[in-house]
Amino acid sequence: MDKLQHRKASRRIVIKDSSGRAVANQSVHARLKRHHFIFACGAFFTAPMLDPNVPEHIREHFSGLWESWKELFNLGVLPFYQGRYEPVQGQTQEESTLRAARFLKENGRTVKGHPLCWHTVDARWLMDMSNEEVLENQKFRIRREMTAFKDIITVWDVINEVVIMPVFEKSENAITRLCQHMGRVPLIKALFDQARAVDPNATLLINDFNTSDKYRQMIQEMIEAGCTPDVIGIQSHQHQGFWGMEKLIEVVERFASFGLPLHFTENTFVSGHEMPPEIVDLNDYQIPEWPTTPEGEDRQARNVLEMVDYLFAHPSVHAFTCWDYNDGQWLGAPSGLVRKDGSRKPAYDALWQRINRDWSTDVTLHTDENGELELEGFMGLYTLTCGDTQAEVELLRGEGNIEITL
Repeated sequence: MDKLQHRKASRRIVIKDSSGRAVANQSVHARLKRHHFIFACGAFFTAPMLDPNVPEHIREHFSGLWESWKELFNLGVLPFYQGRYEPVQGQTQEESTLRAARFLKENGRTVKGHPLCWHTVDARWLMDMSNEEVLENQKFRIRREMTAFKDIITVWDVINEVVIMPVFEKSENAITRLCQHMGRVPLIKALFDQARAVDPNATLLINDFNTSDKYRQMIQEMIEAGCTPDVIGIQSHQHQGFWGMEKLIEVVERFASFGLPLHFTENTFVSGHEMPPEIVDLNDYQIPEWPTTPEGEDRQARNVLEMVDYLFAHPSVHAFTCWDYNDGQWLGAPSGLVRKDGSRKPAYDALWQRINRDWSTDVTLHTDENGELELEGFMGLYTLTCGDTQAEVELLRGEGNIEITL
């Protein structure tokens, strides 16, 4: 039995020329260009890469990252942390972020915004507001950002890490205060309702690092309150080592029980020493240097494959997101698929092999006398080539023939 059959489709393709005649008895090369399954990664570097005010040598470095990034990923995540996106009320990073989002879309990538509401990296000026004013600001922010990026950013983390939000004690902030005042689910519902009203077609996520039954129970309460997320987001930062298959399977089954798509939204494996197990809050681990090592890089590659192999084979999982693309990002960790200089690590090569070889379709087919052929392979966007002409076709499960012109 093919454990990846749910990732594949078979459709009858009818090929005609520009005059409407059947392209009969011809060889046609079909190659998967982009997966239907979401292979995603942070694309924060695209904003400075495109910013004319950034020094040229830095932009060139980021351009090099883009050249390798685009060989793997079909979705890019852009940052919307309010404390950085809007450090002064009304003064946003819309221009540079919009430039990056358009660039990703023009290059055929889906774009995701992360996050619209979060108690960390918060806007300090919110502290001067009442709870009612903070709520109105968050709803206004959702309207502003989702309107400005409509049809460009189509996936949003609406609210982030709500399980810990009302009991968060690391720093005083207005979002925790608001969540304490309203309760988790009423706050979630208010923001989801606003987001849904702005863009009914957007994919809206709840997202959390807490993978326990507390998160499952909160999602159950959301659904009972009439606020079902489109997708359940699961963070999996593993700076302290791979969860192991037992926990991974347990987490997937816990949330697959809802029958909703699961996105692994923030996955991290380090390629240096692993963070000590006694660290409870990962943010508490601050060290001057955290270098990558050959042994750590081999371990990271093994971990990535163990995880992505299981997730790609599970029908409930629709996305796998590598969080840091290059080393030295969050916590200064060697958590990227490429090193600080942009050179590729074994984890990059391992993932490249899976996405572009092991889980890809590249075949030569032949049309019959009616210009028809059967295309079977991994679901996604295909390039069909016949002689000097090309066309693209989306291979998904469905009924009926697909007609294209070549």
